[in-house]
Order: sequence, then structure tokens, then C-alpha cells
Amino acid sequence: MSTAPTSTTGATSPGRGLPGAGRWHGVVPGDGAASAPGATAAEQVAAVLRALALEGGLRPGEQLSEQALGAALGVSRNTLREAFRTLGEEGLVEHQPHRGVFVRLLRADDLRDLWALREVLECGALERAAAGTPPPPEAVGAVRTARRRGEEAATAGDWRTVGTANMALHAALAALAGSPRTDAAVRRLLAEVRLAFSAAPDPRAVHEPWLPANALLAELVEEGRLAEAVPVLREYLRASGRSAVASPPTA
Repeated sequence: MSTAPTSTTGATSPGRGLPGAGRWHGVVPGDGAASAPGATAAEQVAAVLRALALEGGLRPGEQLSEQALGAALGVSRNTLREAFRTLGEEGLVEHQPHRGVFVRLLRADDLRDLWALREVLECGALERAAAGTPPPPEAVGAVRTARRRGEEAATAGDWRTVGTANMALHAALAALAGSPRTDAAVRRLLAEVRLAFSAAPDPRAVHEPWLPANALLAELVEEGRLAEAVPVLREYLRASGRSAVASPPTA
């Protein structure tokens, strides 16, 4: 999906003069925003906002203005509300009565649960990949590309992009299993994880320590040593989970 979704009924017209419209003007995520063929307008909007979360573009605790966001994406409020319901079920947003919809602020218990599930899904996918036929070159290439993007961004001091590349690398590792359902589940999970990272006051401190582990995982994958990569990934996730829980995000 390369352009903002549109709705054929009840769509609002983009308006830069709306309160908060400047926050969303031109915000159409690139990588990972694709939705399934035949997706409804609400599913497309949910895919856009999910991808935006993965890119670090949603700020935990911020209110999502229906008027401004609907205008920026060119969709009706009903479409946006349906997308919000989907994202609420995924843990990305929450509806507060008489106040509106807000990006979720994750607590320590949320983080423990997220990282425990990451271990199940990500390590399980890598184990499946290790036990099967070698993954196709493009799947290995996605891991290599994510690693390179993160390292280049770190050299440039672009720590938000380092975070985005980190999410891409973990998604690519899970994709080695060749399971579309696992891929979708991991993407939803990583969008929540990125909310925790987005709230950190010092993104460099969050992302820099894990670059060597990302490099090691990418090297093992490129060398076809997937079975050896599994315990490396498991220890990585446990260590990063302890770090995340020790410093939960604040509004």
C-alpha cells in the first residue's frame, strides 16, 4: 500500500486548517503498510497506523483526533472508528470514555507479557525455519538489508531509523519460517513493542546496545546456521525484555 486509503462514502476532505491536522499531514508509512488484497477501507487504515507504530510514528499517550486523522487519510469517521476498534483489540490504542482514542502507554506487566510472547513466536519461527528446507535467498536478503539499514542509521545518528530497522530485522527473522500467519502475528506484536521504544527519552540508549546481537544473528542466518541462531535470539529477547521492564515508558 503506497498511498493513503480512501473511502468512497462519507469521506472527509483533507484540511490542513483542522486542529491537529499538521501532526498527520503527509503521514503515510512506507515499509510494512501493505494490506491484504480486497481489504476494506478500515483494514487499510489499520494497516497504515500499524505500520506507523512500527516506524516509531505514534507517541504513547497521545490522543488520536478523529477529525484531523480522518482528514489526513481521506476517510470517514465511521471507517476510522472501525480501524480503531481493530487496533484496540491488538493493544495499540485504547478508548477512554468521554475523552476519545489514545495510543496505549504500556506498563511493566504489558512489557513482560509482550516479551514472553515474542520469545514464543520469534524463537518458534526460527526453530521451524531451522528444521525445514533452507529459506529462499530473498528471505535471507531481508535480514541482511535490515541489519545494514540499522548500522547505516546508527553511523548517521538516526536512532529512530535504527529502531525501525530493528523491528524489520526481527520480522525478517520470523519470516524465515515461511508462515504468513506467523508473519502477521509478529508484525502486530512488534507494533506494540515499538510503542514502548517510542516513549523512551533516549532512543540511542535503547537501540545501540543491541546492534552487535543483530549483526550476529544476521551473520548466522547468512551462513545457514539457523539452529545456532535460535539460542542467540532467545537470550537476546530475554535480556532486552529485562531491560525494557526495568525502564517502563512514561507519558
